[in-house]
Amino acid sequence: MAGRFRTGGRLLAAGRGPAAPDAAHVVVEFVHPVIVGTRALPALALPDGGSGDSVALFGEPGDILLALSPDGEGTDLAGALATAVRRGLLTVALLGGAGGAAARVPGLDHLVVVGSPDPRVAREGHVSAYHVLWELVHVFLSEEAPQ
Repeated sequence: MAGRFRTGGRLLAAGRGPAAPDAAHVVVEFVHPVIVGTRALPALALPDGGSGDSVALFGEPGDILLALSPDGEGTDLAGALATAVRRGLLTVALLGGAGGAAARVPGLDHLVVVGSPDPRVAREGHVSAYHVLWELVHVFLSEEAPQ
């Protein structure tokens, strides 16, 4: 993710239903960091919660799609991920349950499944994961770019 940000990429976050607030939350974390001295990074919560159409409209090949779902079901999220793969976005899927349709999209770059049928447990895992991702992005961005 840091490599994509370093080269001008943006974070697009997708999440519907109970994952919509998490998508918005992670965007706020990147756009308005709370740690002094940490730079803001370009991020957008997809306006329709994430679909193939919104990824095609807003996503560029150097961007990142972060998809969140407590069960991975729903054709819209799977369509968003499939479109992102085709367009060359880095894909990061944080899913729950058994991963659902979203986990079966071929070509995903990173897939984390919190294997619990309880959506609250899945969301807690996702919150932890995206905070760790935020921290790692800033750690890697603070280091000198590889030559």
